[in-house]
Amino acid sequence: MARFQSRFQEEENGLQEHVVNIYRCSKVVKGGRRFSFSALVVVGDTQGRVGVGYGKANEVPPAVEKAKKIAASNMEPIALEGTTIPHRVVGHFGASKVVLVPASAGTGVIAGASVRAVLEAAGVHDVLTKAYGSTSPKNLVQATMAGLRQLRTYEAVQDLRGVKLAMDEKRLARIKQAEARRAAIEAAEAAKREAADLEAAKRKQQEPEPAPQEAVAEQPSEPPSEAAPQTETGENIAPVQNGGQNES
Repeated sequence: MARFQSRFQEEENGLQEHVVNIYRCSKVVKGGRRFSFSALVVVGDTQGRVGVGYGKANEVPPAVEKAKKIAASNMEPIALEGTTIPHRVVGHFGASKVVLVPASAGTGVIAGASVRAVLEAAGVHDVLTKAYGSTSPKNLVQATMAGLRQLRTYEAVQDLRGVKLAMDEKRLARIKQAEARRAAIEAAEAAKREAADLEAAKRKQQEPEPAPQEAVAEQPSEPPSEAAPQTETGENIAPVQNGGQNES
């Protein structure tokens, strides 16, 4: 089995792809050993939708492509609260257990490679995690997904219970911090785009205008001169003058 650090790629359609792990399997046959590969891939849009895929093939690129397609077709919506999760959850899968705890803005994703891939693809930027039991990437990814499926927003719980719930001060402060951070990020991106547009406009104004090219008049070509006739020996025959009469 080959282990690789989680890789991140951004697709043209806005989805983010995390290759969590690449597995290699060898089969002994009469002529030697035959290898096959499998890939564990996480795909998300960083806006609350994430999916996991597992693909097999005889080469690594086809295995990753299969896993990416499976993950994109299995994407599920996740309840988020700003840049973190609404409440503490515990996800179980096999012999693995993953605990997810909300964190204040600026904390970051405190997690291992497998759990981090799922959380970043889902759009979680501030969270505390702890993994117990098996450290297999397959189990940790599925345990993280099981925990994310348990998340419920404040409004969803109110609708399920049919009552109005009181919101504590910590939750209010966390929501305000997330909103302030999102507004600051959007303002910074807008300022960066405006500065880039101004720089492009200034650069365009400073570029010198190309000089107009003058049209060159075409000179008439001279007609080809007729070659003087030659004798059998190759000597040129002089042109006849004075009406064809020899001088005396």
